[in-house]
Amino acid sequence: MKNKNIIKKITHGMYVLTTTNGGCIVDAVSQISGGDEPLISVAVMKKNYTNELLKKNNKFAISVLSKDVNPEIIKVFGMNSMRDINKFEKVKTTQKEEIQIIDDSIGYMICEIIDSIDNDTHTVFIGKIIEADCFKEEKEPMTYAYYQENKEDLLKITTEKGKTAWICTVCGYIYYGDELPDDFKCPICGVGKELFKLKEN
Repeated sequence: MKNKNIIKKITHGMYVLTTTNGGCIVDAVSQISGGDEPLISVAVMKKNYTNELLKKNNKFAISVLSKDVNPEIIKVFGMNSMRDINKFEKVKTTQKEEIQIIDDSIGYMICEIIDSIDNDTHTVFIGKIIEADCFKEEKEPMTYAYYQENKEDLLKITTEKGKTAWICTVCGYIYYGDELPDDFKCPICGVGKELFKLKEN
């Protein structure tokens, strides 16, 4: 592949996916059928702890983020793992169908998992919508393109003074060290060292 940047031109939204005991930021969400019980698909990285949880649980929720969402929600759910912190302690949520919904969102969909498809890096989970609501219809959804264009302002990543930091340009993860190992992979989003940029304090 000559230039993978073209992939970023595919239009996506920005969402928080939640399930029992976990959740993460996702962008690859699609409606794949209509009718009274539409089907929704969402792709989740295999390395992500939320992927493990989804394979144990039978439901997930998608909270739709707006352009003016509190950036802390993106930081908490996109730059951390539930293996390390309880994300729900840091973000206001409301429980629906035993799953936490993000309060600061345009609305949500709760889906019952009916199928899943594995590929090399991701699992695509397919869910049937069993409950949904839209409570901030006037808000404009955040697109993946908007997030990429405004990521530095949204995330406002700060690093420790006096340390050499490498920042993942995809998710914002920070690695401290003079050099990145050649085989380094981001522990959050899985990209290689070529997608890290150096930030010197």
